[in-house]
This record gives sequence, structure tokens and C-alpha cells, in this order.
Amino acid sequence: MPQLHIRPAAVTDLPAITAIYRHAVLHGTATFELDPPDLAEMTRRYEALAAAGFPYLVAVMEDIVVGYAYAGPYRPRPAYRFTVENSVYLDPAAQGRRIGTRLMQDLIAACEDRGYRQMIAVIGDSANAASIGVHARAGFEMIGTHPSVGFKFGRWLDTVMMQLALGEGSETTPKD
Repeated sequence: MPQLHIRPAAVTDLPAITAIYRHAVLHGTATFELDPPDLAEMTRRYEALAAAGFPYLVAVMEDIVVGYAYAGPYRPRPAYRFTVENSVYLDPAAQGRRIGTRLMQDLIAACEDRGYRQMIAVIGDSANAASIGVHARAGFEMIGTHPSVGFKFGRWLDTVMMQLALGEGSETTPKD
């Protein structure tokens, strides 16, 4: 298998990221978006996260972006400032090779380095065993399911909530 390299994403990675996400929107239930965003919108989203200091990573094999992961704010209110929500997406050809697990491990480390204390996963579709498995292998615990909150591809979909304490978690008071 070619060597996998995980690094911070760059603007030049955005066409590949946009293509990966487009496939997820059009063919999967991991995201509840119905219309894939174009490159300009994906660039806007990337730049907003980067400007706020959130980690955004890509997995690269043979100079090709095969996946990406990022963390962003869990909720906008200030009391949530130590909690992030994660996202991980892979090119279909890269699935089932533990690339998502590697991305998740590096994303967790990057969030801990930035002082975040909790990571939330909002997994689209309770039948998404691959994503649930990636999160479980990374140490996330199941915290609940929201049944039938999304409607896509002519059917109702659940969201699965999983959570991971980062660093000292809630054992100590964080430094602002």
C-alpha cells in the first residue's frame, strides 16, 4: 500500500476536498446536505475555520488527497468554546483502509494541542457503521441518538451522537 501522509490542509487541496464532499452529499447519508457546495463555498468554509484556528487536515497518498478531517465550533455560544465538533470524509476508493482512523487520531491530537476539552461527533445515519466504528476505535462513547431528524433519499435518517474527552476533559478548569 502506498504511504499515507497526513498534513494540514491548504487552499490548493480544496478542489479535491470539494470533490470528496460532493460525492458524500450526492451518494451518502453521512451529511444531511442535499446540494453539494461548489468550490467557492467550500473555500469560504475552510477559510472561516482556518481563520478561527481550528485544525483542518488532509490525508494524502501519492500526492493525491484521499480524505480530510476538521474540527469546528460545536455551538456558537461562548460557554461551548472548549468543545469542538469533528468531521471526517474519505474518497470512496480510500474507504476501509483505516485512513479515517489515522485522520481522527491526528485531529484529536491537534485539538488537544489547542486546549479543547470535548469533541462531539454528530454522525449522519445510525446505519453508518464505518463512521461509528472510526469514532469508537478513537475512544468516543455513544451519548445518544436523535431518531428520524433528517429526510434524504426518500427516507428518514437518525443522527448518532458520540463524545470524547480531550486532554484533561472536565477534570480541571480550562485556561481561557
